[in-house]
Amino acid sequence: MKLILVNPNLAFCQAVDYFFDKLPNVEIVQGYFEHLPEFDCIVSAANSFGLMDGGVDAAIIRFFGQQLMTRVQQHILFHYLGEQPVGTSFIIETGNEKHPYLAHTPTMRAPMEIAHTDNVYSATWAMLLAVREFNKSAERKIERVACSGLGIGTGRVPYQQAARQMALAYYHFLAPPKSLDWNIASTRQKRIRYGGDDGLHIAPEKA
Repeated sequence: MKLILVNPNLAFCQAVDYFFDKLPNVEIVQGYFEHLPEFDCIVSAANSFGLMDGGVDAAIIRFFGQQLMTRVQQHILFHYLGEQPVGTSFIIETGNEKHPYLAHTPTMRAPMEIAHTDNVYSATWAMLLAVREFNKSAERKIERVACSGLGIGTGRVPYQQAARQMALAYYHFLAPPKSLDWNIASTRQKRIRYGGDDGLHIAPEKA
């Protein structure tokens, strides 16, 4: 699987370049996802209710059509009883033959600031697991995932912090543990930092 990190903001691209340094199968593009020649799946850094009318979500709906938001909301109503939790992600077909899939991945329940949380890590982790699970049985597998950056718009997560959390989730995805113990748990929490700490401790610049 290739991860395409695409965003028009130079500062965010520079932050991503720093934190994803040496991680494999990553392409960084300063631009818009609509201009990418190839991707199988676009990540929607969404809210829990599938209301895709702002920011990158609005651009996604302009690109794929209103039918996609309708089907996303129907999925949320049926599978999540109307509220998809942060830290989950699901794959849904877009209806576009060239770019067939969307990963609907809430970073927040409703539009709000999520700085000093680990929501970006949780969302990235959930998206990667959703793609992995999908590829186990899909006839047409996801090979190229386009992601414009999580939490940096309405969520107001600083670029460096968003890039750090996204890279950390990807690193953990590529190098899973072979067994579980409290050393593994505490090491991950120290790297991620936010979450149980409720924002009282500043996360390290680079894990």
